[in-house]
Amino acid sequence: MKIDKNTVATLSYTLTDNDTEAVLQLINEEKPEEFMFGQGLMIDFFEDSLIGLQENDSFDFVINCDQAYGPVDPGAIFDLPNSSFANEDGTFEEGVLQIGNVFPMQDNEGYRHYGKMIKLMEESVTMDFNHPLAGKDLRFRGKIAGVRKSETHDHAHHSHE
Repeated sequence: MKIDKNTVATLSYTLTDNDTEAVLQLINEEKPEEFMFGQGLMIDFFEDSLIGLQENDSFDFVINCDQAYGPVDPGAIFDLPNSSFANEDGTFEEGVLQIGNVFPMQDNEGYRHYGKMIKLMEESVTMDFNHPLAGKDLRFRGKIAGVRKSETHDHAHHSHE
């Protein structure tokens, strides 16, 4: 069976930054992941690149940043006062103000966004709310472990991922 709309494919892959070759994600053959096709749950180019493949086929393709998570948006990087990370009594938990920490935060409309602390200053911190893969061209190399027709329970399971 070939990958098409309303199929579930099991695959393993290595995701790397195409420019630096840094490994961003590794899904090995011992624990492959399932993906449901034709439901709008994945990056379009990722799905389109796998349509037509079948069990034991290998793949190797690059999704440029414009087709994935977009370029880095300078408007999603801004300073917040250190007090935003303080306890109610104004103290800070040990290790809170550290470069690289990621925090869930809500915007004015109540939407949750994850921001990464990228710079510490005396009274404020710089937070980056871009997707971690923004600005990266992504290379996927892997293998199809299996393909099957999707069933009713797949729709419920995959729609919550």
